[in-house]
Amino acid sequence: MQANVVFFPFSGDGQNLVTEDVTVVEGEVATISCRVKNSDDSVIQLLNPNRQTIYFRDFRPLKDSRFQLVNFSSSELRVSLTNVSISDEGRYFCQLYTDPPQEYYMTITVLVPPRNLRIESQKETIMEGEEVELNCTAMASRPATTIRWFKGSKELSAGKTEVEQWSDMFTVTSQLSLKVKREDDGVPVICQVDHPAVKDLQTKYYLDVMYKPEVQVLQNSPAQPLTREGDLLDLLCQVKGKPEPLDVTWIRVDDEMPQHVLVSGSNLHIESLNKSDNGTYRCEASNEVGTSFSDYVLYVYDSRAGEESAITAVDHAVIGGVVAVVVFAMLCLLIILGRYFARHKGTYFTHEAKGADDAADADTAIINAEGGQNNSEEKKEYFI
Repeated sequence: MQANVVFFPFSGDGQNLVTEDVTVVEGEVATISCRVKNSDDSVIQLLNPNRQTIYFRDFRPLKDSRFQLVNFSSSELRVSLTNVSISDEGRYFCQLYTDPPQEYYMTITVLVPPRNLRIESQKETIMEGEEVELNCTAMASRPATTIRWFKGSKELSAGKTEVEQWSDMFTVTSQLSLKVKREDDGVPVICQVDHPAVKDLQTKYYLDVMYKPEVQVLQNSPAQPLTREGDLLDLLCQVKGKPEPLDVTWIRVDDEMPQHVLVSGSNLHIESLNKSDNGTYRCEASNEVGTSFSDYVLYVYDSRAGEESAITAVDHAVIGGVVAVVVFAMLCLLIILGRYFARHKGTYFTHEAKGADDAADADTAIINAEGGQNNSEEKKEYFI
């Protein structure tokens, strides 16, 4: 695998050489290059950190066969170094035999990815509501790693981090404190390292959370909402917990269980209900963590309770319909009468009132009206 190369020109004043710094992962391949900007066919030579000659032109005096010639010309000497180790790190020198001789150097930096990435827990199993402490250790890396924590896909805030150095290698330990819930059971906690020598290096720890039972009472029968005398009643106690609850019991709260009630494990059965069965029936479940329960309140109605309700509902519907028809008929009648009077309205005058309309004042109007009464035979009615 080709090394990661960082280009770094070292062509100072009067210098004719160009070199490149190299960063390489341990065990991979590094390429060392000496280039001449303005070639004059001068001899090029490459030396190791101990100033031993690796290549003189295209000849290799050094007996280390990991160095191999890649390219040689009057303007470049390029050499590969396979299976790089930490001992190969340091400065390598390019020399150009001119007058005066020229020399420039490049640096090889060796990265070592972390080994033995692991998560350790103080407890193998955790109770719901407890706090667990996890430690993730990345051993023997160079440089030191950065550790990140995730629960599922959510990143968490880590606690304290310790870095130990041995020779040129680093061991990093990161601590995580986490309060667990029952929903965390089976969820992976991920330790992921960020390091220039490796990508996506991670390890997982699956949470094993113990929690007390979850209890729910389900009614299988009767199907109708009302429980009436003579009906069949079937109840199922649905239980979930970790570890699996082994002790599931039915009791009747504040009273004895009726003799005709059949209990089989998580099922409660009453063949024919009567009012003496009224009460609260409780299902309890236990495991090593604790005990939980769920109640079912039973009220038995008369056998005709549902029918009477249905009849009452029908009666109310009929009465409502009749009232609606009567109201509609009255509205129609009012509308017809209103239209009739609107067509025949007017002013009704008699002959007696004629004089009163023409009078100058109230007294004259009264006299005119009385005078008109003497002539009753001439009364005429006018309808305008």
